Amino acid sequence: MADIIARLREDGIQKRVIQEGRGELPDFQDGTKATFHYRTLHSDDEGTVLDDSRARGKPMELIIGKKFKLPVWETIVCTMREGEIAQFLCDIKVESPGTYQQDPWAMTDEEKAKAVPLIHQEGNRLYREGHVKEAAAKYYDAIACLKNLQMKEQPGSPEWIQLDQQITPLLLNYCQCKLVVEEYYEVLDHCSSILNKYDDNVKAYFKRGKAHAAVWNAQEAQADFAKVLELDPALAPVVSRELRALEARIRQKDEEDKARFRGIFSH
Repeated sequence: MADIIARLREDGIQKRVIQEGRGELPDFQDGTKATFHYRTLHSDDEGTVLDDSRARGKPMELIIGKKFKLPVWETIVCTMREGEIAQFLCDIKVESPGTYQQDPWAMTDEEKAKAVPLIHQEGNRLYREGHVKEAAAKYYDAIACLKNLQMKEQPGSPEWIQLDQQITPLLLNYCQCKLVVEEYYEVLDHCSSILNKYDDNVKAYFKRGKAHAAVWNAQEAQADFAKVLELDPALAPVVSRELRALEARIRQKDEEDKARFRGIFSH
């Protein structure tokens, strides 16, 4: 219990148990449904009631892992045993409209369209500063905004194509982040999806070639790098460097394999 209280305090939450629950603390795996009544009070002297599920005659149903509405609900419910009654005091930061960045799901279509360039810039800044995972999350949010708008357009229409052309550079930036954190198969999937639509995209061939090389798909890597040279001969020095690195890795792996086999047969 002390560990739970300490973790809550780190999140700015204080807990006071009013009635002990039954049994052990449940294993709140993602997908678990918790059903409970709650009452929300203002922390003023009067304890003004802001919301009361019993007054509405319907308990709250929460699916763990969905982060629906307020993530704090999951945080506090996951500290409770069945039948427990507890009081939680939470710190709340109030921000005026326009002073914070909304989550994409909470935006209107107009807000999504305006937010994408700003989120893109924020992703670029984070990447330059070396915060690669955070940058990937920003690119992902920007892509999600555009995908949501794209779903409302007729596939192949000028509006749909325009949105798709905005998605492509963001997806390539996302792939660059995934290359850095060595999640190569995701790079292969995304770059292939781009090339299925835009078979002259040099950056997609180059990033896919690097990903193929990293997972020992030597022939596929060489084919992608050859396509890069065909589309943009000015990249010859960069491609040559990648091919030399691939060849060196293959030679090293061959030598290691030979040494391993010699070790096996010498016993």
